[in-house]
Amino acid sequence: MTVEAVLFDCDGVLVDSEIVGLEDAAEFLRERGFDWGPEDLIRRFAGMRTDQFAADLRRAYDEILGRPSGDGEFDALLNGMIDARRARRHEMTIVPGALDMMERTAATSLALAVASSSAQVFLDDKIERYGFAPFFDGHVYSADHVEHGKPAPDIFLFAAERLGKRPADCLVIEDSVHGVTAGVTAGSPVWGFTGGGHCLSDHAERLEDAGAARVFSDHGTLAAALADIVKL
Repeated sequence: MTVEAVLFDCDGVLVDSEIVGLEDAAEFLRERGFDWGPEDLIRRFAGMRTDQFAADLRRAYDEILGRPSGDGEFDALLNGMIDARRARRHEMTIVPGALDMMERTAATSLALAVASSSAQVFLDDKIERYGFAPFFDGHVYSADHVEHGKPAPDIFLFAAERLGKRPADCLVIEDSVHGVTAGVTAGSPVWGFTGGGHCLSDHAERLEDAGAARVFSDHGTLAAALADIVKL
Protein backbone atom coordinates (compact mmCIF):
# COMPACT_ATOMS: atom_id res chain seq x y z
CA MET A 1 0.00 0.00 0.00
CA THR A 2 1.42 3.37 -1.06
CA VAL A 3 0.35 6.14 1.29
CA GLU A 4 1.39 9.77 0.86
CA ALA A 5 -1.28 11.45 2.99
CA VAL A 6 -3.69 10.79 5.83
CA LEU A 7 -7.22 12.22 5.92
CA PHE A 8 -8.62 12.26 9.46
CA ASP A 9 -12.23 12.53 10.43
CA CYS A 10 -12.58 14.84 13.43
CA ASP A 11 -15.59 13.86 15.55
CA GLY A 12 -14.97 10.52 17.23
CA VAL A 13 -11.38 10.31 15.98
CA LEU A 14 -9.69 13.47 17.28
CA VAL A 15 -12.41 15.05 19.43
CA ASP A 16 -14.71 12.84 21.52
CA SER A 17 -17.84 14.71 20.52
CA GLU A 18 -20.13 12.03 19.05
CA ILE A 19 -21.20 10.81 22.50
CA VAL A 20 -21.92 14.30 23.85
CA GLY A 21 -25.60 15.07 24.43
CA LEU A 22 -26.87 11.86 22.84
CA GLU A 23 -29.06 10.89 25.79
CA ASP A 24 -30.59 14.37 25.91
CA ALA A 25 -31.25 14.29 22.15
CA ALA A 26 -32.83 10.84 22.41
CA GLU A 27 -35.02 11.97 25.30
CA PHE A 28 -36.16 15.00 23.30
CA LEU A 29 -37.18 12.72 20.43
CA ARG A 30 -38.88 10.17 22.72
CA GLU A 31 -41.08 12.95 24.07
CA ARG A 32 -42.23 13.44 20.48
CA GLY A 33 -43.09 9.86 19.63
CA PHE A 34 -39.76 8.30 18.69
CA ASP A 35 -38.65 5.07 20.33
CA TRP A 36 -34.93 5.70 19.80
CA GLY A 37 -32.17 5.63 22.37
CA PRO A 38 -28.59 6.89 22.05
CA GLU A 39 -27.48 3.68 20.32
CA ASP A 40 -30.11 4.19 17.62
CA LEU A 41 -28.83 7.69 16.95
CA ILE A 42 -25.27 6.41 16.64
CA ARG A 43 -26.20 3.60 14.26
CA ARG A 44 -28.44 5.74 12.10
CA PHE A 45 -26.67 9.07 11.91
CA ALA A 46 -23.03 9.08 13.10
CA GLY A 47 -20.83 10.73 10.49
CA MET A 48 -23.64 12.27 8.47
CA ARG A 49 -23.76 15.90 7.36
CA THR A 50 -26.69 17.82 8.88
CA ASP A 51 -28.74 18.02 5.67
CA GLN A 52 -28.63 14.26 5.12
CA PHE A 53 -29.32 13.58 8.78
CA ALA A 54 -32.28 15.98 8.59
CA ALA A 55 -33.73 14.25 5.52
CA ASP A 56 -33.60 10.84 7.21
CA LEU A 57 -35.00 12.24 10.45
CA ARG A 58 -37.87 13.85 8.60
CA ARG A 59 -38.81 10.59 6.91
CA ALA A 60 -38.95 8.90 10.31
CA TYR A 61 -40.98 11.77 11.78
CA ASP A 62 -43.48 11.61 8.94
CA GLU A 63 -43.97 7.90 9.65
CA ILE A 64 -44.66 8.65 13.31
CA LEU A 65 -47.13 11.40 12.43
CA GLY A 66 -48.76 9.31 9.70
CA ARG A 67 -48.60 12.34 7.38
CA PRO A 68 -46.05 14.73 5.91
CA SER A 69 -44.71 17.09 8.54
CA GLY A 70 -44.99 20.82 7.93
CA ASP A 71 -41.78 22.77 7.45
CA GLY A 72 -42.20 24.74 10.65
CA GLU A 73 -43.19 21.61 12.53
CA PHE A 74 -40.13 19.71 11.40
CA ASP A 75 -37.78 22.66 11.90
CA ALA A 76 -38.92 22.83 15.52
CA LEU A 77 -38.13 19.13 15.93
CA LEU A 78 -34.72 19.33 14.27
CA ASN A 79 -33.60 22.52 15.98
CA GLY A 80 -34.86 21.33 19.34
CA MET A 81 -32.93 18.08 19.04
CA ILE A 82 -29.76 19.88 17.95
CA ASP A 83 -30.11 22.38 20.80
CA ALA A 84 -30.48 19.50 23.26
CA ARG A 85 -27.14 18.09 22.09
CA ARG A 86 -25.31 21.42 21.90
CA ALA A 87 -26.29 22.26 25.46
CA ARG A 88 -23.68 19.64 26.41
CA ARG A 89 -20.94 20.78 24.02
CA HIS A 90 -18.82 21.97 26.96
CA GLU A 91 -18.43 18.27 27.85
CA MET A 92 -16.43 17.49 24.70
CA THR A 93 -12.90 16.24 25.28
CA ILE A 94 -9.96 15.12 23.19
CA VAL A 95 -10.05 11.42 22.33
CA PRO A 96 -7.41 9.87 24.63
CA GLY A 97 -4.01 9.79 22.94
CA ALA A 98 -5.06 11.84 19.90
CA LEU A 99 -2.59 14.69 20.41
CA ASP A 100 0.34 12.32 20.92
CA MET A 101 -0.69 10.35 17.83
CA MET A 102 -0.80 13.57 15.79
CA GLU A 103 2.62 14.66 17.04
CA ARG A 104 4.10 11.32 16.03
CA THR A 105 2.37 11.31 12.66
CA ALA A 106 3.29 14.91 11.89
CA ALA A 107 6.94 13.96 12.35
CA THR A 108 6.70 11.59 9.36
CA SER A 109 6.68 12.50 5.67
CA LEU A 110 2.92 12.10 5.40
CA ALA A 111 0.74 15.03 4.33
CA LEU A 112 -2.17 15.55 6.74
CA ALA A 113 -5.70 16.91 6.46
CA VAL A 114 -9.03 16.83 8.27
CA ALA A 115 -12.09 15.81 6.23
CA SER A 116 -15.24 16.13 8.34
CA SER A 117 -19.02 16.28 8.11
CA SER A 118 -19.13 19.08 10.69
CA ALA A 119 -20.03 22.59 9.62
CA GLN A 120 -16.82 24.54 8.96
CA VAL A 121 -17.42 27.03 11.77
CA PHE A 122 -17.77 24.25 14.36
CA LEU A 123 -14.95 22.20 12.84
CA ASP A 124 -12.51 25.11 12.92
CA ASP A 125 -13.44 25.81 16.53
CA LYS A 126 -12.76 22.22 17.63
CA ILE A 127 -9.48 21.94 15.75
CA GLU A 128 -8.25 25.24 17.23
CA ARG A 129 -9.63 24.79 20.73
CA TYR A 130 -8.16 21.35 21.30
CA GLY A 131 -4.72 22.11 19.86
CA PHE A 132 -4.84 20.23 16.55
CA ALA A 133 -4.45 23.20 14.18
CA PRO A 134 -0.62 23.18 13.99
CA PHE A 135 -0.62 19.66 12.59
CA PHE A 136 -2.72 20.45 9.51
CA ASP A 137 -1.29 23.70 8.08
CA GLY A 138 -4.75 24.95 7.13
CA HIS A 139 -5.90 21.68 5.54
CA VAL A 140 -9.10 21.45 7.60
CA TYR A 141 -12.06 20.75 5.35
CA SER A 142 -15.75 20.54 6.09
CA ALA A 143 -18.40 18.93 3.93
CA ASP A 144 -19.75 22.49 3.60
CA HIS A 145 -17.34 22.67 0.64
CA VAL A 146 -18.93 19.85 -1.36
CA GLU A 147 -22.28 18.95 -2.86
CA HIS A 148 -22.82 15.67 -1.05
CA GLY A 149 -21.85 14.69 2.49
CA LYS A 150 -20.77 11.29 3.75
CA PRO A 151 -21.50 8.48 2.84
CA ALA A 152 -20.82 10.11 -0.55
CA PRO A 153 -17.07 10.40 -1.28
CA ASP A 154 -17.04 14.13 -2.06
CA ILE A 155 -15.23 15.43 1.03
CA PHE A 156 -12.38 12.93 0.71
CA LEU A 157 -11.98 13.67 -2.99
CA PHE A 158 -11.93 17.39 -2.16
CA ALA A 159 -9.34 17.01 0.59
CA ALA A 160 -7.10 14.83 -1.58
CA GLU A 161 -7.25 17.41 -4.36
CA ARG A 162 -6.34 20.21 -1.96
CA LEU A 163 -3.32 18.22 -0.81
CA GLY A 164 -2.34 17.55 -4.42
CA LYS A 165 -2.63 13.78 -3.92
CA ARG A 166 -4.48 10.98 -5.64
CA PRO A 167 -7.31 9.57 -3.51
CA ALA A 168 -5.73 6.13 -3.84
CA ASP A 169 -2.63 7.48 -2.07
CA CYS A 170 -4.62 8.99 0.83
CA LEU A 171 -5.33 6.84 3.86
CA VAL A 172 -8.67 7.68 5.50
CA ILE A 173 -9.12 7.33 9.30
CA GLU A 174 -12.80 7.03 10.21
CA ASP A 175 -14.98 6.08 13.15
CA SER A 176 -18.36 5.82 11.41
CA VAL A 177 -19.89 3.44 8.88
CA HIS A 178 -20.93 6.42 6.76
CA GLY A 179 -17.37 7.73 6.80
CA VAL A 180 -15.82 4.37 5.95
CA THR A 181 -18.27 4.01 3.07
CA ALA A 182 -17.31 7.48 1.82
CA GLY A 183 -13.61 6.69 1.92
CA VAL A 184 -13.99 3.36 0.15
CA THR A 185 -16.15 4.96 -2.53
CA ALA A 186 -13.48 7.65 -3.01
CA GLY A 187 -11.02 4.88 -3.84
CA SER A 188 -8.92 5.40 -0.73
CA PRO A 189 -7.66 2.79 1.70
CA VAL A 190 -9.58 3.15 4.97
CA TRP A 191 -8.72 2.31 8.56
CA GLY A 192 -11.41 2.30 11.20
CA PHE A 193 -11.10 3.74 14.70
CA THR A 194 -13.14 2.73 17.75
CA GLY A 195 -11.54 4.77 20.53
CA GLY A 196 -14.38 7.29 20.81
CA GLY A 197 -16.87 7.18 23.65
CA HIS A 198 -19.76 6.49 21.29
CA CYS A 199 -18.39 3.23 19.88
CA LEU A 200 -20.61 0.21 20.57
CA SER A 201 -19.57 -3.39 21.18
CA ASP A 202 -20.03 -4.33 17.52
CA HIS A 203 -18.54 -1.10 16.16
CA ALA A 204 -15.33 -2.65 14.84
CA GLU A 205 -17.27 -5.36 13.02
CA ARG A 206 -19.55 -2.81 11.41
CA LEU A 207 -16.59 -0.72 10.22
CA GLU A 208 -14.96 -3.82 8.74
CA ASP A 209 -18.20 -4.78 7.02
CA ALA A 210 -18.29 -1.28 5.48
CA GLY A 211 -14.81 -1.78 4.04
CA ALA A 212 -12.25 -0.76 6.67
CA ALA A 213 -9.06 -2.72 6.00
CA ARG A 214 -7.94 -2.48 9.64
CA VAL A 215 -9.58 -1.22 12.83
CA PHE A 216 -7.78 0.36 15.80
CA SER A 217 -9.20 0.75 19.28
CA ASP A 218 -6.68 3.33 20.55
CA HIS A 219 -4.37 6.03 19.27
CA GLY A 220 -1.19 4.37 20.45
CA THR A 221 -1.57 1.41 18.12
CA LEU A 222 -2.83 3.69 15.34
CA ALA A 223 0.24 5.92 15.64
CA ALA A 224 2.55 2.90 15.47
CA ALA A 225 0.77 1.59 12.38
CA LEU A 226 0.98 4.98 10.66
CA ALA A 227 4.71 5.12 11.38
CA ASP A 228 5.11 1.64 9.93
CA ILE A 229 3.49 2.46 6.58
CA VAL A 230 6.02 5.25 6.02
CA LYS A 231 8.78 2.66 6.23
CA LEU A 232 7.22 0.39 3.56
